[in-house]
Amino acid sequence: MEDILRPIYQERASQANTLGVLMIEKRQKELTVTDTFDSIMLIVVKEADQPVFIKHYIYNEKKAALHIVTEQQLKQWILLGNNKKIFEWLYKGRVMFDRNEFIVKLKEEIKEFPINQRKQKMGLEFAKLIRRYMDGKAFFENKHYLDAYNDVVHSLHHLARLAVIENGFHPEVTVWSQVKQMEPEIYKLYVELVNSEEPMEKRLELLFLASEFLIYSRTKTSIQHFTEVLGQKEYWSFNELIQQEDLSIYSVDLGILLEYLIDKNMIEIVTVETKSPSVFHRYYKILEKK
Repeated sequence: MEDILRPIYQERASQANTLGVLMIEKRQKELTVTDTFDSIMLIVVKEADQPVFIKHYIYNEKKAALHIVTEQQLKQWILLGNNKKIFEWLYKGRVMFDRNEFIVKLKEEIKEFPINQRKQKMGLEFAKLIRRYMDGKAFFENKHYLDAYNDVVHSLHHLARLAVIENGFHPEVTVWSQVKQMEPEIYKLYVELVNSEEPMEKRLELLFLASEFLIYSRTKTSIQHFTEVLGQKEYWSFNELIQQEDLSIYSVDLGILLEYLIDKNMIEIVTVETKSPSVFHRYYKILEKK
């Protein structure tokens, strides 16, 4: 298959816009890494009309896929963690072309995991964790135990990813293998939730009690990126926050994160009079510790 794809990547390699080319081959025990395709060719470009362009090929009953991805999209995937396969592709892919060592430097940056990227990623995972935890708790209180269970499993997954990031690593597809070594307490909670013979209600009740402390104890370190942005002004309206480019990664979870931090006395509400009597604008600022 590589012989068939070679003219394609050689043509791309000759273009100044191309930064790197990786070839990822299907492995028998990891079929989903390539979406069951025999070969994946990942081409990273500086810019393109579409951030992602994909073509599928077939040759002698073998199938291949070509992925052309912009540098910006690739780095967004790495930051947001919403394309789990990309780490596998970068780690295990064979480098066919590398302009000015772009791929080598990118892999080194992933390995080093700079502190500014770590803060962003921790904030992102923490916001997702709070969303799932709060939703799960609401379902539990209304006796919707299966829905609560679903959200709790997801919240534990975000807690696990957060723990991995705290330890200076990017969460991989096999995140629970990482957590078992790094944070056995979180791993034990997950196993007890899934394998316990206790009734569902009892399992959830115990887990909410245990996870509340684990979440709260990580709050201060997890929101460093968020509070650094808030510290740039005396106070913010919510609309200003959602328009702030540095906070765009939090997306729809920004509101629930903000309310959680208000409840934990980490964010202060500032009220400003409006033209209507007894109606106030609601602004937010970092609570100054005395």
